[in-house]
Amino acid sequence: MDRPNNRLLASLPDEDFNRVAPHLRCVPLEAKSVLHRQGERIRDVYFPNGGVVSIVTALSTGEAIEGATVGDEGMVGLPAFFADYPISPFESVVQVPDHDALTLSMEEFRRELNHVSTLHKLMEAYAQVIIAQIMQSNACNAVHVVQQRCARWLLMTHDRVRRDEFQLSQEFLAQMLGVHRPTVSEVAGLLQDKGYIRYRYGRIQVLSREALERCSCECYGVMRAHFDRLQGSIAPSPPK
Repeated sequence: MDRPNNRLLASLPDEDFNRVAPHLRCVPLEAKSVLHRQGERIRDVYFPNGGVVSIVTALSTGEAIEGATVGDEGMVGLPAFFADYPISPFESVVQVPDHDALTLSMEEFRRELNHVSTLHKLMEAYAQVIIAQIMQSNACNAVHVVQQRCARWLLMTHDRVRRDEFQLSQEFLAQMLGVHRPTVSEVAGLLQDKGYIRYRYGRIQVLSREALERCSCECYGVMRAHFDRLQGSIAPSPPK
């Protein structure tokens, strides 16, 4: 198997990657598909090769509040790192479809962690970043205004997809920001009027990243720093 776009897998030494590769399955990441359901047992973990997966808490009212996002830098199904038979405390939902993912069964994932391998060390570093992201996101949602949070979310997505245009519905963005859809329409319209983005037919185009960074709160810089440190610890494995 060729080295995937997922950075965790791509950074494994040849010996470790070749041991895992026969057990990896490729699956599409389609918009709104649920990878893990809240309260159900996790049976597979996912290593996205692109796009954005949202980690959300679903409420009885039908609302969903985002706690973290995962792209090609990480893995979906973090509780599997801590337990042999994990129950998902959240839902994992594909929000920005951009690529596929490589999936590994719980049994194979835990077997590899228990092996003397680099994957365990990589997951330790990644778990710290996800916990920091959740804590920062909670603070951001409690303190900062919608426009700042929207700019922060768009910047983080822009980092993940690494291109200026991507698919994103107003309904999904409203859920992730914890606001009603008319509020998102108003905020997106304001950002568009200022020339920061173009938003039409469920697609967003970033026109001025610099302006979005000025509009965002401090949380974007804090989260970006966490991910930059993670990338420093998972440099790609050198070719043979």
